[in-house]
Amino acid sequence: MLLKRIAFLSIITISQLATSQNTTSIKQHLKGVPFIEGKEAYINSPFVTAGRRTYVVGHQDGTFPEIGWHIDGEMGGIWNHPIKLFDGISAEVIIEQDSFQLDQATKFINYPFASLHLFDLKKQDIKVERWQFVSDTTQSLAIQFILKNNGKATKDLQFNFKAYSDLRPTWLGERTNMLDSPDIATYNQDQDYWMVQDRNNPWSVVIQSDLRSSYQDSIEQQYQGQGTGTLLGYNISIEPGQSQMITFFLAGSYISKSNSLKTLNYLENNLENEIKLKKAKYKQIAESSKLTIPDKNMQQAFEWIKYNSEWLVQTIPEIGTGITAGIPDYPWWFGVDSEYALKGYMAVGQTEAVDKTIRLLDSVSMSTNQNGRIIHEMSTNGAVFNKGNINETPQFASLIWEIYKWNGDRSFLEEYFPTIQKGLKWLLNENDENNNLFPDGFGMMEIHGLDSEMIDVATYTQKGFEDASKIAKELNLDDISDQYSNTAGILKQKINTEFWSEEFESYADFIGTDSQALRLIDDAIIRADTLQKPWSVSELKKTRTFIENNPSTRPRPFVLHHNWVVNTPMEMKIADSAKAIKALRTAERYTNPFGVFVTGIDRDASSEEGSGSFKGSKSFSYTGAVMTLPTGVQAIAENNYGRPDQALNYLKKMSRSFSYAFPGSMYEVSPDYGMITQAWTVYSYAIPIVQQFFGVDPFASEKLVVIKPQMPEEWENASLENIKIAENSISIYYSKFDGKITLKITQLQPEWKMKVVLPKGKYLLDGEILEQKSDKNSSFLITGKQVNISSK
Repeated sequence: MLLKRIAFLSIITISQLATSQNTTSIKQHLKGVPFIEGKEAYINSPFVTAGRRTYVVGHQDGTFPEIGWHIDGEMGGIWNHPIKLFDGISAEVIIEQDSFQLDQATKFINYPFASLHLFDLKKQDIKVERWQFVSDTTQSLAIQFILKNNGKATKDLQFNFKAYSDLRPTWLGERTNMLDSPDIATYNQDQDYWMVQDRNNPWSVVIQSDLRSSYQDSIEQQYQGQGTGTLLGYNISIEPGQSQMITFFLAGSYISKSNSLKTLNYLENNLENEIKLKKAKYKQIAESSKLTIPDKNMQQAFEWIKYNSEWLVQTIPEIGTGITAGIPDYPWWFGVDSEYALKGYMAVGQTEAVDKTIRLLDSVSMSTNQNGRIIHEMSTNGAVFNKGNINETPQFASLIWEIYKWNGDRSFLEEYFPTIQKGLKWLLNENDENNNLFPDGFGMMEIHGLDSEMIDVATYTQKGFEDASKIAKELNLDDISDQYSNTAGILKQKINTEFWSEEFESYADFIGTDSQALRLIDDAIIRADTLQKPWSVSELKKTRTFIENNPSTRPRPFVLHHNWVVNTPMEMKIADSAKAIKALRTAERYTNPFGVFVTGIDRDASSEEGSGSFKGSKSFSYTGAVMTLPTGVQAIAENNYGRPDQALNYLKKMSRSFSYAFPGSMYEVSPDYGMITQAWTVYSYAIPIVQQFFGVDPFASEKLVVIKPQMPEEWENASLENIKIAENSISIYYSKFDGKITLKITQLQPEWKMKVVLPKGKYLLDGEILEQKSDKNSSFLITGKQVNISSK
C-alpha cells in the first residue's frame, strides 16, 4: 500500500537527539582506514559487506535487486546462513509533497569492514550518507544514515526506513526439511521495533533504530517469495549546516525470536566495541605478510585480497566454520576451492580459518563418505550436493602436508592421516578400472563427458601420493612412505610420457577412447562455431579426421579443448624441464590481457586486444571465461621453472581486474563476471609472491625456514613483513642495485635456523666475507634475530 502522509506531530530536533541517541558513529571509527571508491560505470553492480555470521549483498547504487542464479533471484539481500533475513532495505526522504527514494547513489566507497553509499538531493540541498557495518560474530548489522542540510533554511522532513523480510532457507533447504512459509510482521509499541517471524518456523528478524519512531506501517512486499514489508518513519527537523544521524539495527536468528532480540540488544549496546574489534582484526590482517613492492596497484590488490579472504569465512555453530567459495552464488563450502585457497590463507597468516575449514571438510567428508573421499560442495544447512570429484581427494593430502610445513604440529598430521590413507585407497581401488594408476572421473573441468583419465586428476594424484609419502615418513611409517613414494614415482614418469603431445607441445586434456573423443569433438565444434572461433573449428576438424583415419582400439591422449588444467604438471613441478618450457610457451597463446582462458578453444585473435567487460551468456555460463585460478596456476608454473618475469606478467594480467567493477575485490571471471569475490584468488597471489618471489619454504617442525628469493627483474626493492610460521614471524627486505643483492632478514625466534639460498657468488654476511661454491647457488645456514647479506 502507499504510505499515508503523516502530520508533523513529533518533530525531532538536533538538541533533543543529543540526549536520546546512541552516538556511536561508524564514520568516525573509519578515519585512517584504507578505502577504495567505486567506478561510476559499475554503480549498478553488486557489493558485499560481510561478517562471519551475516553479510549484505546489494548494488553500489544503494538498491537491492533480485540477483543470483543458484537460488534464482535470491542470492542478494541480507543473509544469516542457513537462512535469509531480508531481500533488501530502502529509505526515502519526504519534503513537503515530494518524495525522494535513496536508490540512485552518486558514489560507492568500500572499506575493508564497512561500506558507504552517498546520495545527493541537490535541489533540496540535502546529502545523505548510508553506512553498512556487519557484526563479525553475531547475527546482526547496523545501517547508519547521516542526513546533512547544506541549505540556508531549516529542513522539516520525513525519513522512512523500509525493510523487506524474506525468512527463507538456503540452497538445498528442502533436503533438511527447511520449508518456507509466509512471514508475519508484528510491531511492538512499547519497545518500538518490528518483529518478523516465519509462520511455520522459528526463523525471525527484528528491526529497531536508536531513535523513537514517529509512525510505523506495514507495507507491500516488493520482491518475490513469501516475505513482508515494514516501515519505521521519523519526523525530523535539521537546521542549516547541521547533520542528523539515525542508526538502524537488524538482528536475526534461525533459532528463536528471543535469540533475535538478545542479539539486537547486544549490538545496540556494543556497536562501538564491535567496530573497534573488527578494525583491530583487519589491521592485523593487513600487517600479516605485508607486501611492499614498486607496483602499487599489485601491492594494493594483495592487501585487499587478504581482506576478501576474511569476508568469505562463514560460521554456522551447529556445523562449523570454514571459508566459502564466493559471493553471491557460492556462499557455502567446497572441497577443491578450499584445497587451493587454504594454502594461500596459510601464507598470509590467516591460520584460524585454515584450521577450522580443514576440520569442517574432514568431519563432513568422513561422515558423508566414510572412505576418505573429500566432498565437493555442501550447503550451509549441512546438505551435501556433490560427494566429491576425483581430484579433491589427493589434493587433500597435499593440503595437509603444506599446512604442516607451516604449523609444525605433529598431532595435526596424526589427526588427518587416517582420512588421507582411506582416500588414496578409495582413489585407486574404486576409480582405476584398468589399473594404470590414472583414476577415472571428473576433475576441475565441468564439461559434459570429460570424465575419463584427466590430466589434472593424474597430476594431483601423483602429488597427493608424493606428499602422503612425506607425511608417513614424518610419522615414522616407513613402509607406507615407501609404498606411496613408489606410486608417485611411477605416476610422474607415466604423466611425462603418456599424457605428452609433441605435436601440440602440450600435455593432453585427457586419455580416452576414440569414440569418447569424437563425441567431445562434435560438442566442441558446436561451441567454437557458436563463439565464432574459426581457428578452433579448423583444428578440431583436423583432429577428428586424424582419429577417423588412424583409429585406435586402446585409449590414448587427446588435445582438444586446451583447458587450463593441462598446465597442472608444471604447477605441481612434475613436468620435466624440456617439456615444461615448451608447454609454458604453448600456454601463452591461450590468454587475454586479464589472464588465462579456462578453455583455450574460446580464445581468438581479438583476445590479445580485448580489455572490456566480459560478455557472458543469458543463462549463467563460464564459456569464454578467463579466471584468476588458471592465471595464478600459470604464474606458479612459470616460477617453478625459473621464469619469475613471466610469472609476474601473469600477476599483472590478473591485477588488471582488481577493483575493475567492485572496489577492493577481483571477480571470479575477469574482469567483471560471476562471483564478485572468490576464495581461490588468494592462492593465485600468495603462492607466487610469498613462496616463490620471496622464496619462503618453511619446515616448522624442524624450526627451519628456507629462504630462496627469485625476484622478477623490475622488483629492485621489495619487502614482505610479518610472515607467520608456527610461533615464529619472519620479515624479508630485498634490494638489488647494479646487479648486487642486499638482503635483510629478521625473525621473532632467534634460535630458528634460516637457510638462505642465493645465486652463486661471494657475499658479505653481517660484514664478514662468505663464499660457498656449488654448481648452482650459494647457501648459508644462519640463526639470530637479524641477518644482513649482501653481494660483494
